[in-house]
Amino acid sequence: MRAPDNKLEQQKQPDEVHRGPERMVQTIGRPTAAPTAAAPRGKGRVLVSWIGTAALSRAVSALVPLALIPLTLSYFGTNLYGLWTAVIAVTAMMAFADLGVGLGLMTRLAPFRINGDVDAARRCISSAYAVVSAAALFLCALLWLFAGAIPWPLVFNVNGSTAGEAQTVALVCLTAALLNIPLYLVYRVQYAYHQVVASNVWQAAASVASLLLALGAVLVKLPPVAVIAAVAACPLLVNVVNTIWTFGRHLPHLTPRLRFVEQRSIRDLLGLGGLFFIVTLVMTLADNADPLIIAHVLGLASVTAYAVPAKLLTQLGPLVILVNQPLWPMYGEALARRDFSWIRRTVRRMTIVSVLIAMLPSVFLVLFGDRLFAAWLPVPVGSRPLLIGLACWWIALAAVSPRFMVQNAAGALRPQLLGYSLYLPLSVLGKLYGVGQFGVSAAPYIGVIIYTATVVPTAIYGYRKVLATREREEGRLS
Repeated sequence: MRAPDNKLEQQKQPDEVHRGPERMVQTIGRPTAAPTAAAPRGKGRVLVSWIGTAALSRAVSALVPLALIPLTLSYFGTNLYGLWTAVIAVTAMMAFADLGVGLGLMTRLAPFRINGDVDAARRCISSAYAVVSAAALFLCALLWLFAGAIPWPLVFNVNGSTAGEAQTVALVCLTAALLNIPLYLVYRVQYAYHQVVASNVWQAAASVASLLLALGAVLVKLPPVAVIAAVAACPLLVNVVNTIWTFGRHLPHLTPRLRFVEQRSIRDLLGLGGLFFIVTLVMTLADNADPLIIAHVLGLASVTAYAVPAKLLTQLGPLVILVNQPLWPMYGEALARRDFSWIRRTVRRMTIVSVLIAMLPSVFLVLFGDRLFAAWLPVPVGSRPLLIGLACWWIALAAVSPRFMVQNAAGALRPQLLGYSLYLPLSVLGKLYGVGQFGVSAAPYIGVIIYTATVVPTAIYGYRKVLATREREEGRLS
């Protein structure tokens, strides 16, 4: 499965790639022909298929964990289920273990693809796999080496019979998560080479397979720890199959091999990936500070009133990213072709699409969320002012996302880092004061105000600077 207008491109061998005009441009590795000025045809249809499958993939990924709750909670019991949930929360942090190399890889591959530089792309992919695999194996070795010295029951605050299973559950889930990090690179390569539909389908398949494997393990009455191991290993196995399928069938000329690993590509990926890592870390801290602030100011009981509606609306964030992320390599290719009018036109359109994606479910929750929560939960949560504030927050993030994607494609991350570095301390201080004075509902409103004053201007500045810089470069070359 692949994007319909890219079948031939995906199957090209190194000696078949198109070479552009006589003028040469510099890439990592060797000079290659400059891209043609014309943009590929059929982008509208391709984008529709990408957005549609991205929405489907996100829906499946969100629904599968919900479907697992009644199945696993009754089979595990409260304590073991709580332990499993806590360990999963830790594995979610493992995404940082790739050091930002995956995002840097996607940025670097876009110009290689449009320039037809297969050698540079192959070196870049091989170097990325080498670096991330080495990091994952090193962390796995540390995990198993010191597993006996870590007080797992104390770490996850478990006692009774469940305490004896804490180490096993932690090792199984954390090991699977670490080994999956280098395998996840295949999705970055698929995005860069316009196999977005296939990427979305494989990610949805991993979620569905986890549900089916858990159901099968429960039906044959495997021990609960074996069920946990099956669910943890399923994404790993699906990604192995996806990697073999992608490099074996569609991109054999880009298959990562040890002999293609080079120090220059490693240094470049680590440098760019380090910036992505820092930006992602600051963004994560900034976007997830609210529950801690509310707990500190108002107590844990108040966190529930905020967390339930916030968790529902948080699903909009990954959906907006999934819709915009396929444009990342396309923006990189358009920058290489110097097709600035297409970039501006697409950014305007994707801003509208992103805002609508965030706005429509938000409006529904604002209108009916209080009644929904009242019927669903035994305690009151989600006042209408809080829902409106959370809706405004996610709409603001959605509106900025397309401009960030252009900067990501160009590797221009410093404006984002500056904006979020200002937003993080100012929002924490503002929310500490505002939540204490006006209650839980004040948190998202303060976030929107400070975000608009710090991140939005730097996002607009960074986007305009990228285009202005590339246009000046075009003027010098012409």
